[in-house]
Amino acid sequence: DDVYYSPKYNDDLYEYRHVTVPKQIGRLLAEYEWRGFGIKQSPGWVHYMIHNPEPHILLFRREKDFQIKYPNATINTKVGGLVG
Repeated sequence: DDVYYSPKYNDDLYEYRHVTVPKQIGRLLAEYEWRGFGIKQSPGWVHYMIHNPEPHILLFRREKDFQIKYPNATINTKVGGLVG
């Protein structure tokens, strides 16, 4: 498996994690793209930033307590991402 998932960490607003992928994937991705590359995460995660020195480390975040606030959210693998 070429994908590594970091432990989750958070601040007052968001929950974060980073995912390391093969170097050729390193760019900002829509949800349908990163899911298409085989990255598996529960609903609500957004690839929000690129760290230029290491673009193959994808930075994700989602609203803190997302699964409690939106218990019926589902994953949509088409363009547009999340279905609430």
